[in-house]
Amino acid sequence: IVLKAIYKANKYPDKIPDICGIKPMIVLSGSMETEIYTGDVAFVKNVDTKTLKKEDIIAFRNEENKVTTHRIVEIIEKEGQTYFRTKGDNNNAEDANLVKESDVEGIYFARVAGLGNFLMFMQEPVGLAVALLGVLVVGLVILRMMDKFEDDKNDKEYKKEFEEFKKMKKAEQNKD
Repeated sequence: IVLKAIYKANKYPDKIPDICGIKPMIVLSGSMETEIYTGDVAFVKNVDTKTLKKEDIIAFRNEENKVTTHRIVEIIEKEGQTYFRTKGDNNNAEDANLVKESDVEGIYFARVAGLGNFLMFMQEPVGLAVALLGVLVVGLVILRMMDKFEDDKNDKEYKKEFEEFKKMKKAEQNKD
């Protein structure tokens, strides 16, 4: 699934890759605090724009073709087209431009606090080095635990064999 998302991201660089209709996005501003914080990963899902209503939080492409996640404050019907007026919860003013239905990426439904900070750190060389070191350490710990388990298993077998040997020796001594 992750490989599919990576493939989509590379093949369609102007689109947000989705996994089964769900799009994860790293939050880069505090415009939606206290609902969504900088450094979170926000999840949006594909939506029929006809079902959107006031107070829904949507992700959309802005005039600079960047994705923004803001709350719908008004739905406007104009010349047979539907537009959404949006505003960040933490912003003083509504967004300057209306959002066209075709610019909606999806509706917000969940977030993972701080995951975006971690993911951005992992893109840095030091983050990658830390991750590889972590994987190495975890791998070594697992190997050590497996060795210990094998050693414990062998110790039990040796003890059992030794006890049987002692019983045989005692039985031989009792015969004499």
